[in-house]
Amino acid sequence: MSRDRGPRRPRRLGKCALITASATVVSLTASGCVVVHGEREVLPATTRAEAAKALQQFTSAYNAADKAYDASLDAEHTTGALAAIDSARLKAGRTNSPDGNPAHTPLKLTDAKFTIPKKAGWPRWFVADAKANKGGETRWLLVFTRHGLEETWQAAYLTLVAPGKVPEFKTDGDGWAEAVPANSTDPAVPPADLSKDYTAYLKGGGKTFADGAHTSAWRQLREERAVRPGLVTQYIDEPLNNGDYAPLALRTKDGGALVFFTSRHYEKQTAAQGASVPTPNKAVLALTDGEIKQSLTMEFISNQVALDPADGQVSVLGRVQGLTSGKGE
Repeated sequence: MSRDRGPRRPRRLGKCALITASATVVSLTASGCVVVHGEREVLPATTRAEAAKALQQFTSAYNAADKAYDASLDAEHTTGALAAIDSARLKAGRTNSPDGNPAHTPLKLTDAKFTIPKKAGWPRWFVADAKANKGGETRWLLVFTRHGLEETWQAAYLTLVAPGKVPEFKTDGDGWAEAVPANSTDPAVPPADLSKDYTAYLKGGGKTFADGAHTSAWRQLREERAVRPGLVTQYIDEPLNNGDYAPLALRTKDGGALVFFTSRHYEKQTAAQGASVPTPNKAVLALTDGEIKQSLTMEFISNQVALDPADGQVSVLGRVQGLTSGKGE
């Protein structure tokens, strides 16, 4: 099963100077050393030019990794949910096509818009909203994070949203957005609780989430597949909030929040006596340990983007899920 990747800490600097490029508050210690407290200042996470560069570097690395089916080629540019999903996809691809991806088509991201929040401390992060040559007419929303000035910007979240569904964000006079703290009670559900509430909803339903493809329709599909002739499918859902899987939220113009969050899902197929589990495709087999005799348990990582209003039901706007491992028994 996959491991949670905790946040990486910024590189330790010299004992007499803790200096950041954007730091503005300076105090004089008893020893005479200058200490800069940039982590306490509310500052834009990055510049728009640097955000555009980070998106371009991610795209180049993603294309190189996809072409070669080599996860090491974009590992420096991904983290969190996207890293878990992407590395598993590349591992399966390489197992089945050691010479590379015969169907590779370079990803092209155009019409990019950047929403950059002002905040104090680490991690700092921003959202890129772009049109892609893959995924139909949907917009690609990528969240980039880093934990220090010496680190590379890494894409932690990738979700696809229908055109016109991305909300307007609250911005100041300079166009900088506002980050919503994970424990904020301003939205209907605190961002820190969304993963827990979402997995509880998938199990038992409720009124927290509005009907849609990633809520009520997904629950209905699971119910239909739970019991079929000779085969029972069980579902287990777990919240995922740690490290680079932590939720990230932006204040919307109407006072709510757009929240990116992660969850983990298990699907266990068990065949009745005399029956067998349907043979999975090559990608699943490449990620599965053990022999599939009577059951197959698959682990998925899913990242969602949700509109969390100031009052009312939460709407899940987009979700990207990927198989990360399997176990045959």
